Amino acid sequence: MREFLKQTFASLLGSLTSLIVFFSLGAGGLIFLLIAVAARDTGPQVKDQSVLVFDLSLNITDTEPTLGTNEAISRALSNEDDTSITLRTVLDTLDKATKDQRIVALYLNGSQNNAASTTGFATLKEVRQALARFQAAGKQIITYDVNLGEKEYYLSSIADKIFLNPIGAMEIDGFSSEQQFLKGALEKFGIGVQVLRVGKYKSAVEPFLLEKLSPESEEQSRALLWALWGEFLSAVGKSREITPQQLQGIADAQGILLAEEALQRGLVDQVAYFDEVLAELKRLTGKSDQDTSFPQINLTTYAEVDSPDSTISYSENKIALVYAEGSIVSGQGGFQQVGSESFSKRLRKLRQDQDVKAVVLRVNSPGGSATASEIIQREVVLTREQKPVIVSMGDVAASGGYWIATYGDRIFAEPTTITGSIGVFGLLLNIQQIANDNGITWDVVKTSRFADSQTITRPKTEQELAIYQKSVDQIYDQFLDKVAESRKMPRQKVEEIAQGRVWSGVDAKKLGLVDEIGGIEQAIEYAAKEANLGKNWQIQEYQNTPSLEEQILKKLTSEAQAQNPQLPASLTAEFLKLQKELEMLTDLDDPRSVYARLPFNWQID
Repeated sequence: MREFLKQTFASLLGSLTSLIVFFSLGAGGLIFLLIAVAARDTGPQVKDQSVLVFDLSLNITDTEPTLGTNEAISRALSNEDDTSITLRTVLDTLDKATKDQRIVALYLNGSQNNAASTTGFATLKEVRQALARFQAAGKQIITYDVNLGEKEYYLSSIADKIFLNPIGAMEIDGFSSEQQFLKGALEKFGIGVQVLRVGKYKSAVEPFLLEKLSPESEEQSRALLWALWGEFLSAVGKSREITPQQLQGIADAQGILLAEEALQRGLVDQVAYFDEVLAELKRLTGKSDQDTSFPQINLTTYAEVDSPDSTISYSENKIALVYAEGSIVSGQGGFQQVGSESFSKRLRKLRQDQDVKAVVLRVNSPGGSATASEIIQREVVLTREQKPVIVSMGDVAASGGYWIATYGDRIFAEPTTITGSIGVFGLLLNIQQIANDNGITWDVVKTSRFADSQTITRPKTEQELAIYQKSVDQIYDQFLDKVAESRKMPRQKVEEIAQGRVWSGVDAKKLGLVDEIGGIEQAIEYAAKEANLGKNWQIQEYQNTPSLEEQILKKLTSEAQAQNPQLPASLTAEFLKLQKELEMLTDLDDPRSVYARLPFNWQID
């Protein structure tokens, strides 16, 4: 009855909200919508000798966020700016600009950098490769920044000219990952934690048990950071004609370089103010100093433009691009989650669709419920029996994310992809102490010893823990068997490289956990080849899209952030880390309380 009332209330609230939004728009809102539709019909215009402007503060994700009514209202009324763009949109738009003769240059604008960007280095590598294709077509790339962070410099280093503001600085101090530990806070508030796990590197539960990293967790973190840092040194060094050793020397000796120091080191090309960069962009587009600006178009706007030499092509042969982004949970799932039932249903439909000749499974997930991962993997196996299933790993495809990927016909990963983490754990919380401290007690009547074993009002007994441990061990063995079978590896070798340890994409390739180093475009091309489609095919993306109501709400509140004061960036970053740790608890919905999840909320600083 409680669930019925909750769902009924949510439905009524959503309907009421829709009516309020509709009537509040009134005639003016309808006119606004009509103008928007008319504008869409005509489409944005591109002038000759234009510069494509790429705002580096954009957060690049695999899919557009999909929100329910209540979530949409909450986010729309918050301080959150809509600054996300999908990776496929970025890649397609850059490749379109590469062929468009009206676009003469690309301007990477880093002056609005967002320190809270969650774009990972695997994603940035694919963007960097698209920038290289643009450059190879004989078009220039100009970048300008006030304070160059390492993520921005990873992209910007490929530019023909890098401008840095005289008051600015640049960061080359290496990568770090700082883990929050909640053990002391849980003890203070009287929340008990009991843990069951398999794999000495399976450290997802450590924030709830320890006050610092375990030796095993520190070991794998260091190895992963060095793998990612090595990619940074190699890519940046090659573009700037500086050896990795020299870059490492800068990181060890200084870390933060003032603008003039960055220029002397050859890391930037010119120390200049924005007006001087503007003059350079005018020159590239044939404008004089007397002109106030230059022909330009933003990346997000240009994404909606048809290429002048494009022709509308249609093929009955479809390659389905399916996104598994977010934590893996049981049931339908929600915002930034991969629901076992909803995702499995989608795979079943694709399996039955005769027009779909191959499936590209894009995985960007830290894992989650072991049960949900197994349900999804079964659908992947069944789909593979009828048509090729190619896996493309994004920034993270670990634990449950690797579980659902392992039976792909071919697995692609970037060098900086975080994968592996073959291990499982159980996390059992109880509120006995905090309740007792506040005068709350319980008593129970039961028909058998384990009838109340699911309660959170007390710790589990030794006998109950033994039962849970047996379940954890069993699922870990199943995980090992599946990896051994799908990857055609001896089980002993799988045991050696498992233990819950995370690996970079390049190390995973050496170990046989993935097949090729490459991005989403390479995975799509391979799928077409495996399905023998030649050039007669087209991509069909499968992702949830925001409703009209959600888009209107976002539009109405797009200036909210500019009108409200913000917390200091450093304090906000720590709050976001804590939020991620607590969000992990909300995703723990496995019916057996056993999870295949990344050992930590990985974030590079």
